[in-house]
Amino acid sequence: MTQRVKVIFFVLLMLSSFPGHSTSREDSARNERKTIYFFSGLGADSSLFKNLKLPGYHKVYIRWIPALPNESITEYAGRIKSQITVENPYIIGVSFGGIVAVEVSKQIRVEKMVLISSARTKDELNKRQFFFMKLGLYRIIPRGLIKRTNFLTYRYFGAHSKSDKKALTRLLEDTDVTFFRWALKSIAYWDNKVPPERAIQIHGTADRVIASRLVHPDYRIKGGGHLMVYNRANAISKIIMNYFGK
Repeated sequence: MTQRVKVIFFVLLMLSSFPGHSTSREDSARNERKTIYFFSGLGADSSLFKNLKLPGYHKVYIRWIPALPNESITEYAGRIKSQITVENPYIIGVSFGGIVAVEVSKQIRVEKMVLISSARTKDELNKRQFFFMKLGLYRIIPRGLIKRTNFLTYRYFGAHSKSDKKALTRLLEDTDVTFFRWALKSIAYWDNKVPPERAIQIHGTADRVIASRLVHPDYRIKGGGHLMVYNRANAISKIIMNYFGK
């Protein structure tokens, strides 16, 4: 009986060394990689991040979900955080996505976070824009104006090259107008005053959407506009890799 047990054990040991079992080791290695969750800007999808070069990380792109009537950014963050399924994640947030990421980081522990073309607190946003949004003027912005590009939107977002203009046109065409209007309203009432911990901020000196003069980032990208995560991806990638690697 003892001999039979030894034989069975030996067979199992041999089977575990076959190539077919290497998949489990590969799965384990994949699970050990740090996971980055990406929060895109309004109207944007994962294509906004396609030029970033961040090898060695598992990437997950947060999907925007419909906002509830009169829902605050804090409440919205409480629902969308369910898409984060690993502990101590890394987060990258762009523009409005960065603001939502700030609220998420107050509800779960985040290992490290990068805010690009975004704001850490309400003081970094334009107070005059707050005033007009609180008046409800976001409701009268024509749907066609939200979803269409022209020379003014190109200039406002910093889209100069043909590729930039094409990317911005596609992003605006895909914008959910209802969600867009909710976001404008919710930003006007965003009241965060405490900068998030374990976070760095990267901002462009030519950003007109979130004015460069109002923010105090850790890194400034000279000439970078609001689309710089797309058209200045090489410089931003180096900053992120250096920060995440520390």
